[in-house]
Amino acid sequence: MGKQKGEAARSKNRPSSSSLAASLLPPGVPSVGFGGYLGSSRVDHASSSEDSVPFSDTDSEIAQNLKRLGRKDPTTKLKALTSLSVLFKHKASEEIVQIVPQWSFEYKKLLHDYNREVRRATHETMSSLVTAIRRGLAPHLKSLMGPWWFSQFDPTPEVSQAARHSFEAAFPASERRLDALMLCVKEIFLYLDENLKLTPQALSDKATPLDELEDMHQRVISSSLLAAATLVDILLGGKLQCLDDENIVSEQKNLSKVRTTTISSAENMFSQHKYFLDFLKSKNPMVRSATYSVLTSYIKHIPHAFNEGSMKVTSPAILGAFQEKDASCHFSMWDMILNFSRKFPHGWSHCNAQKVVLNRFLHFLRNGCYGSKQTSYPVLTLFLESIPIEAVAWEHFVFEFLQNLWAGRNPQHSSAADSSAFFSALKQCFLWVLYNSSRISTEGDVSDRLSLKLVNDILSKLLWRDYLLLGSAENDSRLSDESSARGIKYTYPSSYLQALGRCIVEVLSDIFLNKYSLFNPLCTSFWKDCLEILQQRERLIKFHEHVEQIVGFFVVLDELVPSKGQTWPLDCLARPLVTNSFHAIRSTDTPDVVRLLSVLSEIFGPVNIFSNIANTTASSDEESKMKNFLQAFNDVFIPWCLDGNNRSSSLKLDLLLALIQEEYFIDQWYSIISFATEQQIFFETDVQTSQSFDQIEVLALLFEKVRERIGSNKSYNLQKNGSQPEHWRHKLLDSAAISIAYKSHSRVSDARFLRAVLGGSIRDDQICFLSREAVIIVLRHILKSLTSVLTVSTFGWAKFSCSLLFGAESENLMHSQETSLSTRYEMARFAFEVLEGSIFCLKIIEEEYTLVPSILAALFIIDWESSMVSSLACEDNGIEFCKDAADVSQLGEETYPMLTLGGKISAFRRKMGQAFSTSLNLGILSRLGNILVQTIRFAVFETSELSSDRVADLCSQWVLNVVQTICHNHTQLQILLDNLLSEGESWPFWVRPFFHDKSRSASLQYESVRIFKSPQEVRHARFVSFVDKLISSLGASKLIVGIPETPHSMESSSVEIASSYSFSRAWLAAEMLCSWKWQGGSALRSFLPSLISSIKSETLSHGILIMTSIVDILLDGAVMNGTRSRWIFFNAWSLSDDEVEKIQDNFLRALVTFLLSIYVKDKLWRKCDALAFFERLTNVLFSSATVNRPYLRVVPFILSVIIPALFRSSEYEQSNDDDLLRYDLVNKRSSEYEQSNDDDPLRYDLVNKSILNWLQTAISCHPVGSGESSEEDLEDWFQLVLSCYPLRMMEKVAKYEVELQRDICHPESSLLLSLFRKYQKLYEDTAASEILVNGETISKSVQMIGAKLTAVSVGYCWQEFEESDWTFVLDRSHRWIESSVLLMEEIAENIDEAVINYRATAELEATLEKLSLTVHSLDPLPISIANAALIILCLLSKLVELQKATNVEISQTPGLERWADTKDRMMGSILRLFFATGVAEAIASSCSEEASSVVASNRRNYTQFWGLVASFVTSSPHHVISSAMESMELWGLSKGSVSSLYAILFSSQPIPSMQFAAYTLLTYEPICQLSLVKESSLEAAGSTVQESDFLKKFESPLVEPFCLRDEISFVIHKPTAELLEMDLISQDRVNFFIAWALLLTHLNSLPSSSTARERLIQYVQDSVSSAILDCLFQHIPLKKGTVNAKKKKDAELVPEASSASSASVNAISKCYIYYYVESLWPTGTEQMASLAGALYGMMIRLLPSYVRNWFSGLRDRSLSSAVESFTKEWCSPPLLMDELSKVKEIVVADENFSVTVSKSAYEIVATYKKEETGMDLVIRLPNCYPLRPVDVECTRSLGISEVKQRKWLLSLTAFVRNQNGAIAEAICTWKSNFDQEFEGVEECPICYSIIHTTNHSLPRLACKTCKHKFHSACLYKWFSTSHKSTCPLCQTPF
Repeated sequence: MGKQKGEAARSKNRPSSSSLAASLLPPGVPSVGFGGYLGSSRVDHASSSEDSVPFSDTDSEIAQNLKRLGRKDPTTKLKALTSLSVLFKHKASEEIVQIVPQWSFEYKKLLHDYNREVRRATHETMSSLVTAIRRGLAPHLKSLMGPWWFSQFDPTPEVSQAARHSFEAAFPASERRLDALMLCVKEIFLYLDENLKLTPQALSDKATPLDELEDMHQRVISSSLLAAATLVDILLGGKLQCLDDENIVSEQKNLSKVRTTTISSAENMFSQHKYFLDFLKSKNPMVRSATYSVLTSYIKHIPHAFNEGSMKVTSPAILGAFQEKDASCHFSMWDMILNFSRKFPHGWSHCNAQKVVLNRFLHFLRNGCYGSKQTSYPVLTLFLESIPIEAVAWEHFVFEFLQNLWAGRNPQHSSAADSSAFFSALKQCFLWVLYNSSRISTEGDVSDRLSLKLVNDILSKLLWRDYLLLGSAENDSRLSDESSARGIKYTYPSSYLQALGRCIVEVLSDIFLNKYSLFNPLCTSFWKDCLEILQQRERLIKFHEHVEQIVGFFVVLDELVPSKGQTWPLDCLARPLVTNSFHAIRSTDTPDVVRLLSVLSEIFGPVNIFSNIANTTASSDEESKMKNFLQAFNDVFIPWCLDGNNRSSSLKLDLLLALIQEEYFIDQWYSIISFATEQQIFFETDVQTSQSFDQIEVLALLFEKVRERIGSNKSYNLQKNGSQPEHWRHKLLDSAAISIAYKSHSRVSDARFLRAVLGGSIRDDQICFLSREAVIIVLRHILKSLTSVLTVSTFGWAKFSCSLLFGAESENLMHSQETSLSTRYEMARFAFEVLEGSIFCLKIIEEEYTLVPSILAALFIIDWESSMVSSLACEDNGIEFCKDAADVSQLGEETYPMLTLGGKISAFRRKMGQAFSTSLNLGILSRLGNILVQTIRFAVFETSELSSDRVADLCSQWVLNVVQTICHNHTQLQILLDNLLSEGESWPFWVRPFFHDKSRSASLQYESVRIFKSPQEVRHARFVSFVDKLISSLGASKLIVGIPETPHSMESSSVEIASSYSFSRAWLAAEMLCSWKWQGGSALRSFLPSLISSIKSETLSHGILIMTSIVDILLDGAVMNGTRSRWIFFNAWSLSDDEVEKIQDNFLRALVTFLLSIYVKDKLWRKCDALAFFERLTNVLFSSATVNRPYLRVVPFILSVIIPALFRSSEYEQSNDDDLLRYDLVNKRSSEYEQSNDDDPLRYDLVNKSILNWLQTAISCHPVGSGESSEEDLEDWFQLVLSCYPLRMMEKVAKYEVELQRDICHPESSLLLSLFRKYQKLYEDTAASEILVNGETISKSVQMIGAKLTAVSVGYCWQEFEESDWTFVLDRSHRWIESSVLLMEEIAENIDEAVINYRATAELEATLEKLSLTVHSLDPLPISIANAALIILCLLSKLVELQKATNVEISQTPGLERWADTKDRMMGSILRLFFATGVAEAIASSCSEEASSVVASNRRNYTQFWGLVASFVTSSPHHVISSAMESMELWGLSKGSVSSLYAILFSSQPIPSMQFAAYTLLTYEPICQLSLVKESSLEAAGSTVQESDFLKKFESPLVEPFCLRDEISFVIHKPTAELLEMDLISQDRVNFFIAWALLLTHLNSLPSSSTARERLIQYVQDSVSSAILDCLFQHIPLKKGTVNAKKKKDAELVPEASSASSASVNAISKCYIYYYVESLWPTGTEQMASLAGALYGMMIRLLPSYVRNWFSGLRDRSLSSAVESFTKEWCSPPLLMDELSKVKEIVVADENFSVTVSKSAYEIVATYKKEETGMDLVIRLPNCYPLRPVDVECTRSLGISEVKQRKWLLSLTAFVRNQNGAIAEAICTWKSNFDQEFEGVEECPICYSIIHTTNHSLPRLACKTCKHKFHSACLYKWFSTSHKSTCPLCQTPF
């Protein structure tokens, strides 16, 4: 319903077709419905009646909408009403008046509509109508007024509101509305009367559901009754009385007529509808409520309607209305009953009052008024007053009334408002009955008896006992077992009990004021009940709740009863209760009764309430009262409150403190202290009872409460005396505290007591109850107790700390060893427990500069000892890490106490933080810092029980603890660090700090370096490791630079910068760099990164100053100590960390490392800085007439770093400028550094001139052996010159490139060439004379100089070479390479011999030792010289490429005619070198993995050399590779060339470039034919399988003979669990991926139809786990369960996903994976993702069935969905296009077979026709191919049986789904299968195919019985799965 019809043809606001047609009719043609009806009224076209309005005059659109109002659809009605409202607003009133009759008819019907929105819209339309026509409504008012008035009482608020608005729109003034009602009163009653006569069926047609009809009828009845009631109230009530006298005279007649009409109509309606009694029986509450209202109106305004005849009927119905159970009707019900009872008291005589009225009324009360408590309870007293006296037996009724009222309270489920209404009614009703007892009982004695009975039975036994949770009692108030048991069931809400208590108190107060004769017996009964509860004590199950109720009652009494003038609560209740029950209370001694006393004392005052306890004689005067009270306090309360520690102790102490009176404070407090100290509980005794400890606990609790009262100012009874801590101090208390502190055996209660009297648990707690002298004595003993555990520590530093804590007294402490260890820990634990709760009490004795810091330091040191004990215990038990004491409880009984204590102290210190230390003065902090620093230094130097790395970790954490505690600003931190890093015997070792005039510098320790002592070295190493950890924790900015981590703001002054720099420690940086390595770290990997990071974060001036200082210190140290390292053996052309580490001299190594960082790696110094440094070096080098020889040996190392920085490109410099820009933003540069980035020409001229001078000096050096120049002279100058010509090695995985790092001028080039030719002559002369000067050393240096000089000359001056120069270069380079080849081949032979011997002897250790000696005997000189030769080869190759690019023939360059031949020979030598190192590792791996690692690790020492070798191997020609392999085979070692390549590929110590070179060779011909499959498998591939025995006879040729090589099989067949748990970039995972890349590359190289390919595919399918695919998708990020549109895919992919997706697409399109293997290094997540994507692409292209089987086995739905989404989005589209294209290319159509392809639908239609038979098969590829299986369907067949058709369909399906290759191949195989069948070949009965789906063989094995032939693979599978050897068809033995 309500749905718009024909939306496509019209809009919502456009009328329907019928209404549109009607609107188009001519004006003279009426618009009527079918049969001449308009709505439900007949329309007569020719009517001549004057009353009727000609329909032709009605606007057609209005008429049509009026017609639509008769529809059933509410939506149509709403649209019509909306349209009418609009029309009424825009049409003229004359037009609208004409339709009022029609509207009146529809209006009456619409008021009864079921839909509330229709009714609301009807009234809104009525408002529009009356607004438009105004006075035009008058002729029709009487016909409309009845429904109009009726509609204003619609039960739906919005409908009734709309009706009222329409009525007010017609009559805005209230007087006019009243006039309208008076005018139409008769018509209204007639309309309402008709409504009351309506039946449900008369309201609508039969199609309306019955439930809707019933609802409509109930609504009409209830609205009509309410309308009648309201009309009677208005017209017969006070509305007509509000007229002026003149109006009364003029309108009297009219009003009389109206009243008469109203009464007449109302009486008529009353009689016709049988007094509305039928409506009282209605099931609808709205109707009943309306009936109550209309009857109320009749009772009030038409009482004569209730005559004798009607009274007999109406009286039982009205008075008996208490059976009404609907709460919504109760308001009108009560109004009716009360008015009736008051108006007609004789009406009670017309019914059985007890049965009809009272029983129902009592039942009504018992049921809680059926939910109308807030409505019914307030009128109960009114109802009681309205009951006639004679109508009820009051003595019996009042008790029933109150009991039923009580029974209906329902406390568990009543709201607060309900409870309030109930108790208010209960109080009023009870008091009404009590005070009206004389009225309802005429006899006096009966009246008194009734009052007493009411008080006793209702107030005492019902309310009071219920309040006490005792239940009701029928006899007296004594407790019984039964009542106690009943009390268990009561679980009242607290709000209910509070309200009940208030009710009882209010009743008591009222009785006290108005009926005192009943009061005393009532109070006596009350306190006796309370007394009996206290006497019964805990025998009552809910004793606690009972006492709480008593307490609550007195609290309510205090709130409600005014204290002045009314003493009855004290005199009549409280004092009698306490006096008579105190003995029971004291013996009970529970918290509840103590709280009762406290509350009574607080309410009534302790003197008033307790004065008669000790002396029962009543005291009249105040002095006697106080005397009695003090006697009771001393004799009763002090012993009782201080007696033992139990549940009530806390409350008893509260009571005791509350009893102290201010004027008697001193006496009372002295009594308490005296009583406590007389017990001798504080002093050492032989026997300590539990009672004494309990008493100490009680006293501790007492002082805690006193502290709380003083701190919170809650001592209301002590405003002057007792308000300050000193008021509570006493000598007896001091003695007691000191005695407890000195106890040898202390308990928790003792510690609690000391904490309570010392105070200081929080910062603001300065309340101490001891004198200052007593505090010092106690704390001194606490310090001794703490340090007692340190004196017996196993660590020397802990014992050493005792001397710092106690000074001279420590000796006595150390020698007192008689105390057991457990006792010491117990004493320390006790001392800590005291301090833990009173740490801030130390502020009281701040002037004690030794005691306070010693106590604090002791806490630190015990915590530190615990952490070291924990670490030591963990090491001893093989545990990596111990979190806390709880984790190491199993480590031993000796360590557990210390760990427990240390854990508690550590937690306490963390909790305190700086909260305590910030409140101490600087003197204490300084002393504390000194103790802790000295302890840490001693621990670092002397601790040998733990590893130095672990000690450094612990001590650095200790320093952080100290810093966080006592260093509150930067200056304090730096002073502490100065103290910590101060000079000692073993520290520093290389550089020491020097302070002069507040400035800091450094002095060298070169003398101590030469005097080397092992113990000092060990201590120094420990301290260096500690400093390294400290720098990691605190930061180098604080330790080295000496400024805070937060940089200075731009407004910082130069003074602040200078002061910050005064704490710089360049010497510390130099010391750390010179130390180089230590346990747990090194200068390169841990210290230097921190230092550089901190320098970057500083301002430019700070950074420059600290870097300059460090360089100066290291340079001076390198020069002064001399250098043992020679630059010529230093690989300066590859400035890596490994090369720098080879420098032997500490200062020089540190200097080069630091310069390399600031110049090259991090580029912190610019060209201008390098130029300035170069100028400084030259000045020092030639500072005098002679050359500074130490500088001359150091300078080449420095120039190797700064020369590239001097001549680097502007792009390279730009990155440095970006960093410096950050400095400029922080601080302005000083004038020294304000120069621009432009180079200084003068300084560059100085560089060029210096190099030319050095060249000339080197050339002028005389040859070695001439006697005029030493070898050192020659070597030094050659080193200096060569360092000025840097070559930059650009390393890539597949290639090395050499770049020149500076340009030289022609004069410089000529001089360099002259120097090169001088070396040629020197070499030729030496070789000719065979003379070696000074032995072999000179020869090595000369050879190395020659190799490097040759490389530099080829790089920088090759243009000037002559033929002899080239000849020298080529010959020497080849010889240098060849010498390394011979050396490596010799090592391989030695390893082979050692392994062969191992196989014979099986002595692994001896073999490993021999292998290690063989490998480490490798002379590094040939390798270094060969490395230079390979660099020369790189330069020559680049030169040749350059000449080819410029079309210059190589032969045109003199001396390079032999280049091609020489290069092949060099390449051959390099390949031999490569194979030799590989075969050495392969042979060693056959012995053990450890042996393989020994061989492989040696290559790591020459990474650049082997990288150069690998780069040439990768680019080697194929014929050179073949030649090298032949040489390997002729060599005759135990392993061949392929094994050597696999050894390098899967090396345990891999070098990436060599791995890639090995992979490249394994993919080249002819190696690739041998690289994957074992030789036996290769042989089997070309031979026929011998089927001799039974098992082999049926074995598939693809299973047993085929096998991968062991090297690759071991990697590919790793266990699945191991594969999936690997780190994603681990070497094992890399090897796994490389192995699969090799396998897929080999598979792709095999011809598609070859047997080798089929066998390899079948092997993978059957034998290789699909875990590779799980591993691949560990690297490819997937959005699980999402399939996004392609437009957004690029934007949404993370880098790894993007790389994987593009790699997959490229691998599928190009079937090429080589590039992704090449780009795998350096290995990272993105590189691995790319390779994973490429592998996945290759696998779904080459092994689709393998991938499909894996995918179908996935159980993780989200993973399955994500894989499918990735494949469908990236992989399937190119794969599908390729598959469909191949079908077109490969499948050749003939006369019997044709194929059509639909690329858009991914369909292939294969049509096979043979003679008169044919078949069309459709192959549908899924859009996620190949994950989902291919669908094959037969769309047409001709002349083929259904059985054969199904077989062929299954056959093609099997071919397509099992095909691990192209779909085209499967279709061709299937076509061949058909051809064979038509040629008469029988299919295999197992697979229903002629050609086998995987190996494409024919059925050849025939059964001797049934003669059927089978495929051998099918038969083998049948036998193996069925475990039979019988024919599958005839079941005879095969």
